Amino acid sequence: MKQIVLKHTLEDRPEPDDFTLIDAPTPPCPQGGIVARVVHLSLDPYVGSRLRGRHMGEAAPQPMIEAIPGGIVGQVNESRSPTFKPGDWVHAAAGAWAELVALPGDAARKLDPTVAPLGAHASVLGMPGLTAWAGMTQLAKVRPGDVVLIDAAAGAVGGAAGQIARLMGAKRVIGIAGGAQKCAVVEQVYGFDVCVDYRAPDWEKALDAACAGNPPSVHFENVSVAMLTTALTRMAPYGRVVLCGLADQYHASTPPPQIPAGLIIGKRAQLDGLVVYDFYPRWNEYIAWAAPLVQAQTLRFVEDRVTGLENAPMLFGKLMRGENVGKAVVTVASP
Repeated sequence: MKQIVLKHTLEDRPEPDDFTLIDAPTPPCPQGGIVARVVHLSLDPYVGSRLRGRHMGEAAPQPMIEAIPGGIVGQVNESRSPTFKPGDWVHAAAGAWAELVALPGDAARKLDPTVAPLGAHASVLGMPGLTAWAGMTQLAKVRPGDVVLIDAAAGAVGGAAGQIARLMGAKRVIGIAGGAQKCAVVEQVYGFDVCVDYRAPDWEKALDAACAGNPPSVHFENVSVAMLTTALTRMAPYGRVVLCGLADQYHASTPPPQIPAGLIIGKRAQLDGLVVYDFYPRWNEYIAWAAPLVQAQTLRFVEDRVTGLENAPMLFGKLMRGENVGKAVVTVASP
């Protein structure tokens, strides 16, 4: 089979030339597990940090040996598990950039291919959607009348979070994204009330205008301590903040700035850290709630998709530079 590996140990942000496609032995089926044919491969920002051994204590893959990690949607080729049979569709967060992956039985979830497009399980029904759902419904507990501010709003997590906030009754959803194209997706596809382009020279004035008379009561942070400070400054007292990620730190060589404790105190704000792994046991609950919304196009998603495993490094490079528009997905094989 084919798989993609690192050419060498990484010291900086990964670039497409850091990867190579190699031949590898077909993996044996583990006792109690499965071998799945990869059809859709999810490319996610955290993998950039993982490749340097800097994500949640997880080791970087060995160059020229181990495939790059990634979430997959696939079909069971071989099974030694009582839960799965050949032909079953599965999702696994701990998959790989490869044509075939061997998985323990408890590392895969069986999918019903009739409830939503299979590709949706790599985006809005996958880890990004679960993250957004957990942040909006379980931590921030968005309720009718809330004003919700979300940065990286054009991303798969941010876009889903804004839509879920609206479904929970938020009266206004404000996005922050980089560039006119991304802001158009946020407003026209995801249905935010307004999206502020942080690349515009007067963007903070535009953000003030977006929040005028409607100070955010909820903020969903994906980007940086600087952006968190910007949001907190404009939030209503007793606001709720979900700290989902600090994307600008994934490739930084220095620690992030300190979170502004005085501003948090002054705003009487509540901050919750979000690690999506905590919500994996509730994934099926989320699917049951979200899949009908995806089918009805009430919960929408945008993909930046390529075909062919060999094109994964190119798309991943776009993702690392923030140039992708929508969820980065690779179709590895025909469904």
